[in-house]
Amino acid sequence: MKGSEKNMKENNSQARKNYLNWDEYFMAISKLSAMRSKDPHTQVGACIVSKDNRILSIGYNGTPNGFNDNDFPWGREGNPLDTKYLYVVHAERNAILNYRGSRKDLEEAKIYVDLFPCNECAKEIIQAGIKEVIYLSDKYADTDGVIASKRLLDACHVKYRKMKVDSSKEIVIKM
Repeated sequence: MKGSEKNMKENNSQARKNYLNWDEYFMAISKLSAMRSKDPHTQVGACIVSKDNRILSIGYNGTPNGFNDNDFPWGREGNPLDTKYLYVVHAERNAILNYRGSRKDLEEAKIYVDLFPCNECAKEIIQAGIKEVIYLSDKYADTDGVIASKRLLDACHVKYRKMKVDSSKEIVIKM
């Protein structure tokens, strides 16, 4: 082995081993974004990433701009006009709407989300040109909204996959 090859091999063996892979990194950003949500029941974050692993946009579930969160109904049951469902903007939609670059950059992009997208968000993901959804939880898999979402994504050739999580890995941020 030549001297320069040996030095390179030694330097590589000293490289840090416990770093985040791309999926972990972008999902962590989604989870961090979700912490901005004021929804007392469900906090969801989204991170849109270009095909060359550059962050394009982020979002979280919350009220529309200008809507006072303190006057917002956060309940889940009762008269639909008195629950959150008719008012909340989902994380995926917010991430798409927050994007300020060329729409062309969203084509072939990926979106990382805590929770599998509903049918309304699936339509927006498709329309934006995003080609892959990476999610952590599919707890509403048996609902009509998620069943429709998967049908839409399948028909439009948008891949989706549940992220494999190393349960021993913990991400801690100290400020």
